[in-house]
Formats: sequence, C-alpha cells, structure tokens
Amino acid sequence: MTYAVGMRLNRGLVFMSDTRTNAGVDNISTFNKMFNWTVEGDRSITILAAGNLATTQATISLLEERTKAPADRSPSILEAPTMFQVAQLVAATLNDVIEEHARSGQQADSAFHATLILGGQIEGGPSRLFLIYPEGNFIEAGDDTPFFQIGETKYGRPILVRAYDPEMSFPETVKLLLVSFDSTIKANLSVGAPLDLLLYDEDSLTSGARSRFEHDDQYFRTISDGWGDALKSALAKLPEYKSERKPND
Repeated sequence: MTYAVGMRLNRGLVFMSDTRTNAGVDNISTFNKMFNWTVEGDRSITILAAGNLATTQATISLLEERTKAPADRSPSILEAPTMFQVAQLVAATLNDVIEEHARSGQQADSAFHATLILGGQIEGGPSRLFLIYPEGNFIEAGDDTPFFQIGETKYGRPILVRAYDPEMSFPETVKLLLVSFDSTIKANLSVGAPLDLLLYDEDSLTSGARSRFEHDDQYFRTISDGWGDALKSALAKLPEYKSERKPND
C-alpha cells in the first residue's frame, strides 16, 4: 500500500509520499514513488504513484524513455505545451499500460490498477495539480479541492481537511503533512518511512527542493511525539461528559 499527497498552495506545490511496498508481512521493500522531470526555465513536472508496482514502474519507464531520445519524443511530457496536455498524455499512458498488462495476464484489469498525482508548471502558465485515475480520466485541483491523496488515504485525511490553508508557508505545510503521514503510519503497517518530500516554488521552473525523512529522522520523531502529546492535552481540556440519566433508566 501507499500514501501520497499532492497539495496546491498560493506559494506553489508540495508533494510527499512514503516508500513502502509490501506483498505480505514478510516481504516488505522500499521503492521510490515520486518522480520529477525538469527543464530549467521551461518546466517542472512531478508524479506520485500508488497501486500495482509493475504498472506504475512501466508507466514511469515509458514516460522517461520518451524524454531521452529526441527522435522518439512524440508524445513526450517534455514537449507538451501545457500541463493539461501533459495530464492527457500521462493518463493515456497509464491506461495503455493497464490494458496491455490485462491482455497478457489476468482477465480482470483491476489487478493492475494504479492511480497517479501529477503536478507542475510549464512556462507561460500557472502551476497545476491533477489526479489521474486508472481508467485514463483525470480531475484538476481547485479552490474547493486543493489537495489530492492516493493510496491509504483515510487515516491522514482528517488533519488535512481541518488544518489546510492556501496561505500556509512551506515549513507549516511540511509539519502538517508529517502529522498526516504519522497518523497513517501508526494505523496501517503497509505505509512507512522513508518519506520523500518535494517543494516547488511558483514560477521558479526548477526541480524544487527535495528531501527524505528516514525512519529515525529527529524532526519527524519530534513531530510524531509532539502531536501525540498535543492530542492528549487537548482531550484533557475538553469538558467532561455528564450523564443526565437517572440510576433506574
């Protein structure tokens, strides 16, 4: 399982993903689920992947291969003129991979499903964020839906819904995301560190600042412990429940 988040802020885009992939409790591996392509001054594109590992790796490999040889850059995410067209290309590639795997393997293509978060900016346009479904369609983030989650989403969503603010700084957003990931990791063993982070400044057209939080990262541990203590303190400050029932009720 996976947990990954792409978030749109007034300042730019933020991406975070875990790296755990498992096929049972005795077969746990670490795989990169965050991918970035950058042409300095022209575009920066980031993809987060969740779902069948063979499907996501094949999709990323196809997209990567088309960026290398100029003669084969049709279609290529480095040649598409807008982020919307990048989203169309990525969605079509994902759907093609799923259909090909289904034809050569199991009959049910659901076994090969994967979901992607795509975000970035191309010169001349604003940064944009998309959620791409395995069927090959997609939706775009907006004011009403400013962030997307994929994978094991339910445990980390409440904190994002309650605390998200488009005016947040990058440090504030990283703190929020780490709390969300910590809640997910504690509730689901299939999600785990290291956690990959990418911060993209609006109009920078660079690869952004990328970092990784390992299992024993001191800041992550501080956030985890501090959030647990803060929850206990907040719960203790809430008014006590007083039953209005009579003893014989």
